Amino acid sequence: MNFLRKILFPVAFVYWIVTWMRNYFYDKQIFKSKSFDLPIIAVGNLSVGGTGKTPQIEYLIRLLQDNFKVATLSRGYKRETNGFVLANNSTTVKEIGDEPFQFFTKFPKIKVAVDANRINGITQLLKLENKPEIILLDDAFQHRKVKAGFYILLTTYSELFCDDFILPFGNLREPSSGKKRANMIIVTKCPSDISELAMSEIKKKLDVDVPVFFSKIVYDELVYSEVKPIKTAEIKLTEKTIITGIAKPFPFISHLKKENDLVLEFSDHHNFTKKEIDNIKELANNKTIITTEKDFMRLKGSLSKEQLFYLPIKSAFLNEADVLDKIILDYVGKSSRNS
Repeated sequence: MNFLRKILFPVAFVYWIVTWMRNYFYDKQIFKSKSFDLPIIAVGNLSVGGTGKTPQIEYLIRLLQDNFKVATLSRGYKRETNGFVLANNSTTVKEIGDEPFQFFTKFPKIKVAVDANRINGITQLLKLENKPEIILLDDAFQHRKVKAGFYILLTTYSELFCDDFILPFGNLREPSSGKKRANMIIVTKCPSDISELAMSEIKKKLDVDVPVFFSKIVYDELVYSEVKPIKTAEIKLTEKTIITGIAKPFPFISHLKKENDLVLEFSDHHNFTKKEIDNIKELANNKTIITTEKDFMRLKGSLSKEQLFYLPIKSAFLNEADVLDKIILDYVGKSSRNS
């Protein structure tokens, strides 16, 4: 732990008190949460960024979209609009943000909306003529003004929340006692060969009374552009430029990088300026550019269609995926009110 974080320990203690009291007031209903008459699943984490919320939301969409009218509701981080926005065929990434735009692009059957005020966002969705039957709240574990019916808490294999500390001393948004609100915990970004013993030890460390599942990131066998797909194995062998604007990009980079590749790393959800785009073009020198699916949403249209590719990822479960699916489907099928 670096020196700066150590000297910020007093600030972290104050932050711990403030967030603990906020949760206490909600738990005791001194602060009021609003419930809605449909199943709502909130997906989030206790720590800041990089736990794999996007692939997990996409997993739920694939599980539910064929049998239910699904909507996602996100804050729309770094978008250039305010208030409630429902995505349509003329919507741009700047209007709703990269992750919601990715959902809208990949899943045409669902509704995708953004609103920092989740109560208003849900209310507007329910006013629609063809209103959703279930809403997935993206990154909403701390958004306690809405009382979701089901909470999925994510934590990464390499940075379990039980081993972390509150901001700014550590990376937790709230004390780890917040885990008690979870109906399910998913340990994300696990190694493919994780043992049953390791899973058992992690469950003991997490110390919860709800189901714990383990997932890994699976990279697509193809990389995609607006022109044509190419086999990932083939593109790995080419000299290329790798661009990332995500939290914790190391696994993505290491999956693709060869010795002579150029790597350009930007901050999470980075909005690329014209100067940066021009610099990327110059550095790439007409070589293939490969990026994450989320970054592709912000880069397409600014770089050559023939040059720019993205590599999709999915969340795959290492244990009892059928049990997880049944828990979710049972909740959605039986729930008529989040109370």
